[in-house]
Amino acid sequence: MYDIVQDYYGRQLQNSADLKTSACCDISQVPQWLKPLLARIHPEVLSRYYGCGLVCPPLLEGCRVLDLGCGSGRDVYALAQLVGPTGLVVGVDMTDEQLAVAQQHQAWHAEAFGYDNVRFLKGYIEKLDELDLQPGSFDVIVSNCVVNLSPDKDAVLRGVQRLLKPGGEFYFSDVYADRRVPDAVRNDPVLYGECLGGALYWNDFLRIAIRQGFADPRLTEDRPLEITDPALQPRVGNLQFFSATYRLFKLDELESACEDYGQAVIYKGTIPEHASSFELDKHHFIETGRVFPVCGNTWHMLKGTRFAPHFEFIGDFSRHYGLFEGCGDAMPFDGNGGGAAAQGGACC
Repeated sequence: MYDIVQDYYGRQLQNSADLKTSACCDISQVPQWLKPLLARIHPEVLSRYYGCGLVCPPLLEGCRVLDLGCGSGRDVYALAQLVGPTGLVVGVDMTDEQLAVAQQHQAWHAEAFGYDNVRFLKGYIEKLDELDLQPGSFDVIVSNCVVNLSPDKDAVLRGVQRLLKPGGEFYFSDVYADRRVPDAVRNDPVLYGECLGGALYWNDFLRIAIRQGFADPRLTEDRPLEITDPALQPRVGNLQFFSATYRLFKLDELESACEDYGQAVIYKGTIPEHASSFELDKHHFIETGRVFPVCGNTWHMLKGTRFAPHFEFIGDFSRHYGLFEGCGDAMPFDGNGGGAAAQGGACC
């Protein structure tokens, strides 16, 4: 599959207008605070962007960030502004043509930002151990519509787990299916290049994440995808695809389910651009100053990470009250498919 991906993104696609679906195209509304950052990125870098979401989580100043499948570098250069001169952003990609665009404009961005805090490495996201990257050295790892293109997703998450610091976060957008993708779709070069052929069934992704040490993956946002080329629609049949953003934390304390210990948190409203509320995931919209009951896992995700100084913590783990109300295992995505996707219901 490497040859298919390198040919599709290195030679066939020249800009985002060449895409045949909405899978690898970010149509989510760009938040107001991010627009000035994108305006400072070189036009050629922007034109070669094929992401499916926003991978700019809050509280990145001074962080070390790794971007898997960085392509022409749009997210790298956006993140470079968020981490600032004391932080570092490293981009990894296997496609020469994409990396050439990113590196060609590195000096241009350094002059625009007033500092040079980015590196680009050629390599495979399944083989991160072969690159000059120290284990446990990154605060945040991101990826934007790339993991689905990997032939070995277990290896990707295993490498991420190895490179994250304790309490670090893998924050990434990707494409998922409502069922397992059949071989006819998986082996179609165009559908694979369009981020559909390699999409994981959502429940298989959760199994892989847990297997690689990421208990309790949290979904932050999702949207159904459209196939904009009528010739491709018959090839996918009744499959439904979703773009979804997950956050996975490297925390040994996380349990396999959301357990209730009678705990709560109070958000202080001190995270930049999030004065009135903080949204950990789709089911945890935490208003400033309000006592917000949480399960033990959510407690750890806030207490054991870079978010801790921005919360007050109530309670401990001395008494257990059973499963946290609202936990479930229905398909987590919203969309036009009805059924479990429309019901939601899980607390996480």
